[in-house]
Amino acid sequence: MAYSEDKAIKRLAQIADPLIEGDIISAGRLASLTETDGVVQGVLQIPPPEAEAFFPVREAAQTTLEQMEGVKRASIILSAHKAGPELDGQKRKGNPHQPRRPEGYQGDSQITKVIAISSAKGGVGKSTVAVNLAIALAKQGKSIGLLDADIHGPSLPMLIGKSGVRAETNDIHDRRLILPVTAHGIAAMSIGFLTKDDGPIVWRGPMVQGAISRMLWDVDWGKLDMLLIDMPPGTGDPQLGLAQDIKPAGAVIVSTPQDLALLDARKGATMFGKVDIPVLGLIENMAVFTCPDCGSTHHIFGKDGARRDAENLGIPYLGAIPLEMSIRENSDAGTPSGDGAFATIAKALI
Repeated sequence: MAYSEDKAIKRLAQIADPLIEGDIISAGRLASLTETDGVVQGVLQIPPPEAEAFFPVREAAQTTLEQMEGVKRASIILSAHKAGPELDGQKRKGNPHQPRRPEGYQGDSQITKVIAISSAKGGVGKSTVAVNLAIALAKQGKSIGLLDADIHGPSLPMLIGKSGVRAETNDIHDRRLILPVTAHGIAAMSIGFLTKDDGPIVWRGPMVQGAISRMLWDVDWGKLDMLLIDMPPGTGDPQLGLAQDIKPAGAVIVSTPQDLALLDARKGATMFGKVDIPVLGLIENMAVFTCPDCGSTHHIFGKDGARRDAENLGIPYLGAIPLEMSIRENSDAGTPSGDGAFATIAKALI
């Protein structure tokens, strides 16, 4: 019988982590696992001061893999950094941390289009926009999923009123897949639905990239017209890894009219251009504030900056979202509506 990476990971998941509760897979230790002609090579990322505690883990992992059918020999390396360019004298090709699709049925196989929602800068309300846009698209008859790709600061559970909910799993087409959480007419997934508490996620770049990919492939999304991916802020490893490995059909950039936010938005547009992902448009958030007492309007973060940038970049301007108390209140309460400006922008995106 041939080697199976999916079975290898399941077997490694039976090895306890010496530092935290759980196994080495759920702890995010596995940074790389490859097989060539029956030789399996893996990398476990560990804290440098705790190397001695992981020596038995390395031996157990090698023994476990060598007991599998199709495996002639196994080599496990403990590393505090990314995997080196060579293992056992064999030159690695490409990115050693690049996530590999598991065997068998793919959770994203029935998704028509994947759309990245990006900001390149934190604090511009991207997650709030992503949630409301997903709901607005669902209200217009589209089957929609939303993936929270911010591993370090997941906000989706709170935004849709599902804080504390833990995702369930089910056997589907000979694979155990994660079931998305359903709320407000959309299918949702976040690392917040997979972790035990609200503690911080302290993973390095390769593990973050792998987690994002796995939440796409190992979640039973079903048939979707669009899956929106709420990208983490920035233009670093997670963003580039997601763009290269998953290759969304397009990207939407969220910015405020402020010059500082627009500077980062331009960087985001350039990043997507370099990896050949079309930018479908720019959304201007917190565009204008209307005083509820006197009715006067105030452009707190500047006026029409995003519209001008969209024109200069040659990308569509999808619309403006006002700075309204109700949007903040609904977000805090977990009851986003997707109405108003979000409905207009959803039509433009379609």
